[in-house]
Amino acid sequence: MFNFFKKEKNSKENKISIIYIASLLIHASKIDENYTEKEKKIVKETLLQLGANEDSLEEIIKQAEIAEKDSNQILEFTKYAKNLSESEKLILIEALWTIIYSDRNVDIYESNLMRRLTGLLYLDKKLVGDIKEKIKKR
Repeated sequence: MFNFFKKEKNSKENKISIIYIASLLIHASKIDENYTEKEKKIVKETLLQLGANEDSLEEIIKQAEIAEKDSNQILEFTKYAKNLSESEKLILIEALWTIIYSDRNVDIYESNLMRRLTGLLYLDKKLVGDIKEKIKKR
């Protein structure tokens, strides 16, 4: 288990980080205008995998949904995702592709989001493509 959210930090900053990482996942879920229970489950599982506290998970999701709704860009979300370790970023990318492929259909907005995130998170395009293909084959 990774502990991005359990690192010694200012608790207010830690809470904001958790919410914005969740907001990024929720944004990917909502981008096709079909935010399903399956996608919500993937969001929760990913946050737990990254070290979020299970007891506050529902409140995190609630606040993240509000933050995502009130935002008009992903830059504020990626600001916090950039602080993840390389392995945590890969968990995030895998979760994002899992969300996108959860309905077996990838639209142009979802593809565009992932291209943008690859650059914004300074990830290797081939590595992200390999993760995409792995999820696609599931």
